[in-house]
Amino acid sequence: MSTILDEILDSRLQELRQSGRYKHALELMSPQGPQVRMNERDTVMLSSNNYLGLADDQRVRNAAKIAIDQYGQGTASVRFICGTMSCHLDLEETICRFIGCEAALTYISCWDANVGLIPTLACTPEDAIFSDALNHASIIDAIRLSKAQRNIFKHRDLAELESMLKASAAKIKLIITDGVFSMEGDIADLPALKELANKYQAILMVDESHATGVLGAHGRGTAEHFGVLGEGTIQTSTLGKALGGACGGYVAASRVVCDYLIQNSRPHLFSNALPPAVCGGAKAAIEVLMAEPQRLETLRRNTQYFRKKISAIGLKVLEGITPIAPVMVGDAALANQFQKKLFEQGIYVSGFGYPVVPKGEARLRCQICATHTSQQLDQAVEAFSRVGSELGLI
Repeated sequence: MSTILDEILDSRLQELRQSGRYKHALELMSPQGPQVRMNERDTVMLSSNNYLGLADDQRVRNAAKIAIDQYGQGTASVRFICGTMSCHLDLEETICRFIGCEAALTYISCWDANVGLIPTLACTPEDAIFSDALNHASIIDAIRLSKAQRNIFKHRDLAELESMLKASAAKIKLIITDGVFSMEGDIADLPALKELANKYQAILMVDESHATGVLGAHGRGTAEHFGVLGEGTIQTSTLGKALGGACGGYVAASRVVCDYLIQNSRPHLFSNALPPAVCGGAKAAIEVLMAEPQRLETLRRNTQYFRKKISAIGLKVLEGITPIAPVMVGDAALANQFQKKLFEQGIYVSGFGYPVVPKGEARLRCQICATHTSQQLDQAVEAFSRVGSELGLI
């Protein structure tokens, strides 16, 4: 039985299908890794945030099993009502040792961490938020929940940001940026942002989701990459990408900030805590990274290798050093067609078009992992070459 709502939504879905922007989720039939089983096909995975290859690491799996045996499925409530499990405290202490911060507070996702942090810190009309235009969707939604004044500066435009800060008389000024921007693969100029924050008595918040386990000598993210660790920034990040690949996020900050969030952050107050299996697995993933920093060097070699090979065949890949390597196509429908043909060649990579990226800037977002072999990357480049030629892009 169809309702008015069904009819309206079905019409919108038809528009997506006709424009070639309708998204299909393929069935992943194996653990996440450099090669997976997808829709009954062995496929090289070039669309995963599993940057360090820890999602299927046996040590991470074993730690998750031990945690679920010790603590069960979960808290069945929120931490301030039913108590905080030791596994949550252990994970937060491990995050502090890893990042080098005073305190950390975990959430069910980094999306929740951003939504829990931003409206809680900048919560009145006397406060002001200054956000990069290309920040992640979770930051955009978090800002919408805040009562603070909203200032959106053009991507990495420090001059525009400074003019906004100079004109602001806000009590609390919160500058927000991604560390690594998820669609571009470029890096925020953290030293310059920190300098502006200090100059105008603002707070700098960095979402390190695509930088944790990627940048810095020890994988601590953008702050370590630029040598400004310990400079008083607030970090959010995820446990669902390089650090184990399951779910979960955290805020890393001062004890005062984290204590204030425990008392006032709505996602923390009204959502269940992380499942113990995630706590155990994520803690083990962080410990593996701290013990094996050579994974970072392998990731960087693979990234440089792939970027060089893709450029050599005549495709345009956005410049950068991160393992997010967007291959530019232009048209959204063409990106979808490219993606489908690559899958037929045994390569899986996600295509993105408007409204995720600006019109005319559709792309295939390739993501490289430390566990990719040179043979797998060569196989991917050969497929890009064949399909790119077939579609007239080479």
